Amino acid sequence: MDEPKPRKKITDEKAGLAKAEHYCAYQERSQQEVRDKLYELGLYPDAVERIITQLVEANFLNEERFALAYARGKMSFKHWGKGKIKQGLKIKRVSDPLIKKALLSLDSDDYLAVLKKVIEKKTRETTEKDAFKRDYKVKQYALSRGFEMDLILFILKNSDL
Repeated sequence: MDEPKPRKKITDEKAGLAKAEHYCAYQERSQQEVRDKLYELGLYPDAVERIITQLVEANFLNEERFALAYARGKMSFKHWGKGKIKQGLKIKRVSDPLIKKALLSLDSDDYLAVLKKVIEKKTRETTEKDAFKRDYKVKQYALSRGFEMDLILFILKNSDL
């Protein structure tokens, strides 16, 4: 079996910028994701920072836009709670003020609807007959998805599951 060929390294800053623009045009990216990609391509740190600056100036890269899109997407499609979204944004090295703004941008009614959907699905899937044990499993699952305990308890108390 042949081993995969290692990617050809790029040292030309213009080629790096073109690759980065394409990378950013495909979907919203954090600065750290782009930085990692450029290092992976073989560019030097000073070139990487110049490219990042050019991407920001050309609006290919916008950390706030990324944070807002990330938060909305993870809540809507992955059914993540604020805790897990915050953790994901921290891993992507997004600043705390932008993380806070992204979390505040989430619609509270949509957020509760997603939590309710997560709880209902887990309740249906749980084969546990003992109501106390079933509720415990459902709570633990919702917590692991990043939802807050007070909201989990609110949904469990106010919905007929």
